[in-house]
Amino acid sequence: MPAPSPHRPPSTRTTVLLAVLAAVAAALGTLVLVRADDGLTVRQVTVGGVPMTEVRAGAPPPGVRRPGVVIAHGFAGSARLMRPIADTVARRGAVALLFDFAGHGANPARLGADMSSARLAADVDAAVIHVRSLSDVDPNQIMLVGHSMGAGAVTRYAVDHPEIARTVAISLPSAGELPPGRPAELLLIVGGAEFPVFRRAADDAVGRGAAVSRRPAVVVPGVEHISVLFAPRTHQEIADWLPSTDGTAAPRPLVRLAGAALLVLAFGVGVVPLAALLLPRRGAGPERPGRRAPLGGLTLFGLTTSAAGAGAVAAAVLPTNRLPLAVGGYVAGFLLVTGLLAAAGHRWLPRPPSPGAPAPAPTAVEAGRRAPDRVAVAAGPSARARAVVAALALTGYAVLAVALPIHLGLTSARPVGARWWLLPLVLGACLLYLLGVELVADGRTWRHLLVVGVTVPVLTMAALVGVAPGFVLLVVPLFVLLLGWHAIWAAVLRRYAAPRWLLAVVGAAIVGWPISTTLPLN
Repeated sequence: MPAPSPHRPPSTRTTVLLAVLAAVAAALGTLVLVRADDGLTVRQVTVGGVPMTEVRAGAPPPGVRRPGVVIAHGFAGSARLMRPIADTVARRGAVALLFDFAGHGANPARLGADMSSARLAADVDAAVIHVRSLSDVDPNQIMLVGHSMGAGAVTRYAVDHPEIARTVAISLPSAGELPPGRPAELLLIVGGAEFPVFRRAADDAVGRGAAVSRRPAVVVPGVEHISVLFAPRTHQEIADWLPSTDGTAAPRPLVRLAGAALLVLAFGVGVVPLAALLLPRRGAGPERPGRRAPLGGLTLFGLTTSAAGAGAVAAAVLPTNRLPLAVGGYVAGFLLVTGLLAAAGHRWLPRPPSPGAPAPAPTAVEAGRRAPDRVAVAAGPSARARAVVAALALTGYAVLAVALPIHLGLTSARPVGARWWLLPLVLGACLLYLLGVELVADGRTWRHLLVVGVTVPVLTMAALVGVAPGFVLLVVPLFVLLLGWHAIWAAVLRRYAAPRWLLAVVGAAIVGWPISTTLPLN
């Protein structure tokens, strides 16, 4: 009996079981996300062009006023990213107010390339004025909470506004602008696995407030710059720092992430039955004699390293670097050049042909088995129409698979303002990069992973040496997750007669959509 082929699609029974698992995971994820709002009242408002979200736990007794907590996100974040913190303080009896800085989330205004302190301060001021105007908020008990860029903005604001009762700075980038003893009530939180600069900033801020203010610093072990926002210790410290409280609910910072994770699982598992429905099965016939041999491992490594290195340098001077999308313009140029050079290397680098005499022209059936990226042409107009339908359906599915869990459980992933015309440009750059990846990977998952595994360190090194913007370092973890997610999808689709261009189109949606919708407009 012949050994089963690693390229053979799963059986019909397995496909049905996976479809059921995807449906169950989707239902559970939706239920978790809906239940995350239990007991909370949410109201969306826009004040002075700044989108804001009020979060309360029930209605207060008549005449009772609560503390108001203004919560500011960091660079490339949004109000949605900070929603778990809003839930925590609301369940402790405060009124939480989230808002999107200019260029972030649902705010279509541009932040500006210099990210001026004045622009950030204006948005914080609009949020503070609004929360003070609410009838159930005590204007003498206003607390500010900020993360990273937002931490710098709220601490500077509190310095100039001594009427702010308390301030929380999570991952403060720098304490250089803080005068001694101001703000008087400042809690500093930093992740134990963050870059050392954030720990130094917290220590510096504590030293500047010694003996003249209450300024504790808390190091949350085992978390980095983003996961510190979801650590139970972080939420407990913020809840305990409230000016007053009438609630005792325990923080539940991971509920929304858990719901989003279930949706990711549902979409990831669901791509198998969807591919089985839309794509023809791929045969397991032998390689066609006379076909060019794939690039050797060392040659592939050298080609990818050279292409990515050239891409990192070229991206700094390409017109894409001037797109009004902070960091995203550079990343788009980097991917564009890397993909084009990888494709050129695949075309022009010399390789010996595979052993064996030339074979007779394959039949239509053999073409479908041995050359899946030409099956639609060989089978006629009906197969081409099927390929178009499959491409549209899988691409739409990929957008939902990445945008929906991110938007519901993590941060804003909905295009607004200039993002609509930036979206096709970024998607196009991702498409060309992934086409290059598919060419040099030659249908093999390990080669795909090798190319991605070289690209990411080169991009990281470019940021460390100053060729790329420093904020690229904060984007790299998301970039790795997206490329890894696409690699899994590509491995699934290769089991069917999916052409290379379809794998690249689906991957462009997975990688490009979050880059276009989460990075700030400048």
